[in-house]
Parts: sequence; C-alpha cells; structure tokens
Amino acid sequence: MKFKSGHAQEDRDAAQEKAELVTKKLTTLRLGTAAKCFREGVEETLPYMAFPREHWTRLRSNNMLEWIMKEIRRRTRVVDNVLINALN
Repeated sequence: MKFKSGHAQEDRDAAQEKAELVTKKLTTLRLGTAAKCFREGVEETLPYMAFPREHWTRLRSNNMLEWIMKEIRRRTRVVDNVLINALN
C-alpha cells in the first residue's frame, strides 16, 4: 500500500488526514506493526509542504541525488577500465 495519494493532497492538514485513513486501513487489515511504523514515519515525508506548492515537485524528489550517484558509479567504472587496460 502506497501513500502516494497523501502527497497529492492540497495541504499538510489534508495529507495528515489521508495518513490517518491509511493507518486505519492498515489496522483493519490486521497490519498493526505496519500501521505503527507508518504513523511514526509519515511526518518525515511531509516537510516540503511548508514551501509554496509550485516548489513541491522539486523538493520531494531525490532524482538529482540518484543521478549524482549513478554518475559517480559510471565514472568509477571508466577509471577502473582505464587502469585495467593500462596494466595489461
């Protein structure tokens, strides 16, 4: 079960209400541990809602970080290949 719809809400209060609904649903599905974990961690996913709405998509995404890590791995492989070829 994803909380994606919670992040589609208009404001933080609406997102928190949606989070409560998700928590209740998890509880009714007898997933109490998951409900507790979700309830405790959901606040960590909402701080970007304090900024203007037009900034939200940039703030809640970690695509830039993922891109940087991918680029580091790519460049490391290139250097490894150059060193291996130089030693042969």
